[in-house]
Amino acid sequence: MKFLDQCKIFLKSGDGGPGAVAFRREKFIEHGGPNGGNGGRGGDVVIVAVEGLNTLIDYRYQQHFKAERGGHGMGKSRSGAHGQDMVLRVPVGTQVLDEDQETVLADLTEEGQRVVLLKGGDGGFGNEHFKTSTNRAPRHSTPGWPGAERWVWLRLKLIADAGLVGLPNAGKSTFLAAVSRARPKIADYPFTTLVPNLGVVKAGEEEFVLADIPGLIEGAHEGRGIGTRFLGHVERTRVLLHLVDGTQEDVQLAYRTIRRELKLYGGGLADKPEVLCLNKVDALTPEEVELKRTKLRRSAKRPVYLLSGAAGEGVQEVLYALLEHIKASREAEGEEARDRAYKARYAPIPEE
Repeated sequence: MKFLDQCKIFLKSGDGGPGAVAFRREKFIEHGGPNGGNGGRGGDVVIVAVEGLNTLIDYRYQQHFKAERGGHGMGKSRSGAHGQDMVLRVPVGTQVLDEDQETVLADLTEEGQRVVLLKGGDGGFGNEHFKTSTNRAPRHSTPGWPGAERWVWLRLKLIADAGLVGLPNAGKSTFLAAVSRARPKIADYPFTTLVPNLGVVKAGEEEFVLADIPGLIEGAHEGRGIGTRFLGHVERTRVLLHLVDGTQEDVQLAYRTIRRELKLYGGGLADKPEVLCLNKVDALTPEEVELKRTKLRRSAKRPVYLLSGAAGEGVQEVLYALLEHIKASREAEGEEARDRAYKARYAPIPEE
């Protein structure tokens, strides 16, 4: 299935149905009076996050979605039927943005989350609604209210526990293939990965989800290369796994380049916990490994793990380091949720 993480669609909620003009006409009943019913309400446009989807490809070839309009009012005081809602099913992690691509209208981060984007128009009144003591036989009704319409952007941000970042050809896809059953494309040239890949990783008895995005280059935050579009997929991760290719000359420059792009992109990426690895150490001599590890540690001011995804060296140590950060993040998240629940339960009652 083709991966699609961004698309523009047109939405329109249903118009309300018009009210009816009718009068009661039955044998032996004189001057039956008005009994025209109201029109039905138009359908809403609803978006729902569902399990089992990881792409927006369903919205690639159909861009217009309209809810059903409400039914007409009828005689015998019968109201029109409500219009059927238009329900859009999207992957968990989808954001709905306004046409300016900046204003977030909805952020679906949990399975089953349901948001009404556009409400349907109200139905019109039938002539029975206008009956009064002085106007016993009104002969007019009102049309239904029109529904709302707008263009929106859908943007998918995959939800993963850890995210892989690094320059092109740093060995990210090789590492993902080595630790999970994901089978990303692997080759000896840059930008082999063109779309994000997800893999379920097992560390001991624990499992977590690892996301691999296309390689970043200098100026990615300004739109250079292809990585900038996919940086959003690591915004929701709990920890970043930063791979630096040990076979290149200046490992310090490679590290600083990625850190600069994460900081300039924003979204809190530069503040996330980071596990730093010197990759492809199987292709280096022990002296080269120690020299480049020392340089990298001086620039990053953090521990540097030695790794080789192809040879399997240091893989388990890195996975346990990631798992430690993930567990800490989950515990902090649970404590925050408990604090919010406690405050909501024992909040003081405001005085009237």
